Amino acid sequence: MTDKEKENSSGNSRRSFLKNTTLAAAGFFIVPRHVLGGKGFIPPSDRLLVAGIGVGGKGESDIWNFYQSGKADIAFSCDVDDRRAATSVQRFPKAKYYKDWRKLFEKEAKHFDAVSVSTPDHNHAAPTLAAMQLGKHVYVQKPLTHDIYEARMLTEAAKKYKVVTQMGNQGASGDGVRQLVEWYDAGLIGEVHTIYSWTDRPVWPQGIPWPAAKAEIPKELDWDLWLGTAPYRDYIEKLVPFNWRGWWDYGTGALGDMGCHMLEPAFRVLNLKYATDVQASVGSVYVDEFKRGYFPESIPPSSHVTLTFPKTNKTRNNVVLHWMDGGIQPERPEELGADEMFGDGGNGTLFIGTKGKMMCSTYGENPQLLPTKRTNEVQLKQTIARVPGGAGGHYAQWVEACIAGYGKKEVSAPFEISGPLTECLLMANLAIRAYDIRIPKADGKGFNFPGRYRKLLWDYDNMKVTNFDIVNQFVKREYRDGYSLKV
Repeated sequence: MTDKEKENSSGNSRRSFLKNTTLAAAGFFIVPRHVLGGKGFIPPSDRLLVAGIGVGGKGESDIWNFYQSGKADIAFSCDVDDRRAATSVQRFPKAKYYKDWRKLFEKEAKHFDAVSVSTPDHNHAAPTLAAMQLGKHVYVQKPLTHDIYEARMLTEAAKKYKVVTQMGNQGASGDGVRQLVEWYDAGLIGEVHTIYSWTDRPVWPQGIPWPAAKAEIPKELDWDLWLGTAPYRDYIEKLVPFNWRGWWDYGTGALGDMGCHMLEPAFRVLNLKYATDVQASVGSVYVDEFKRGYFPESIPPSSHVTLTFPKTNKTRNNVVLHWMDGGIQPERPEELGADEMFGDGGNGTLFIGTKGKMMCSTYGENPQLLPTKRTNEVQLKQTIARVPGGAGGHYAQWVEACIAGYGKKEVSAPFEISGPLTECLLMANLAIRAYDIRIPKADGKGFNFPGRYRKLLWDYDNMKVTNFDIVNQFVKREYRDGYSLKV
């Protein structure tokens, strides 16, 4: 049977089930499994009905993977850009199509069980919270949110509304992360005190001025809906579908794009939660041979951020974590051969312990002890259960947990883990943004940059930097009219 035939079959089965099922005073009339479809048939009550918000690009692959689990149907598709949505609309013709998720929720809330959100970062939080308030399970692409405040609110809402949550951080379900935890718990590298994570991203423009010329809005794109919570601006070329990542109004830079993948192993291995302080240095852009550019709306082209985490139940002392992007990398460990790959080349994470070192590549893949010959020499009994399908099983894991109900099955990246991880990345972005804050000098000649060369101290309970108040404006954005985040 083709995918389309399977989809039509499941849709017809569900409609048939609903048509012939009645609610009586004594309770629900349950149709036996064998009556509905014979051996191996999954009754509609055991299938998850998903509404996809943002169904182009990564959102397209997300809902396809839910469907491929064999236990989910795509009931609704929602996207502001008909061009991006075209493949999903063709693949799931029975899924009713909307452009505005608010109208979808208003009209169809009774007809789906769960929501997948794969929009640009600035539009993650609002539909996610609204879905949870409707009692819907949620799957949200990384990073969980654009702002620290949003991350905290979603983390708390997940507990309040008791829905199954998962962030699109597939490496959290991979075997590699679990292998790293087993090595560390066995004491093979002693106690970790320093971690380096790096990426060769961005691969989109950053550190540039906002284009002066506006462009014609494609007829398939609802630009106002794409802007969503962000301030209104005229449409510009190439911002959609990818280059928005380099602008603070919409994206979170390399940290948002790759940080969740690269720092997941550190959080998992050491049970990290919230950092106490952060400092950053950033790469500059030159507008000519001698003059540095100043483009605070755009994320800098490279950065080195240092965060301090307090001790956890897996460490006796603080842990210092270094993040590097834009091609910056730490010094190669002396235990690594001159011709051996450091991480996967462009990306990696290095753990430095009191007795040794270990490293991995993107998503926690290819974990290795250093020197690398130790990797095959050390034989440990597996102590942590693996997710069926590894990183690829991340989607089916969420689908099955949703069907089982809140608290019945474990997921790898629930908001209770993904929320603090996202806050860490966004706190690092505070230090990067602080670097570009400038204030006119008293004499009117030039500017001061008071956010540079300082360590920002973080008050977790109150979600604020205590020693540089001006940067707190970036902890929580003001949404445009028509959008809110009410817990």
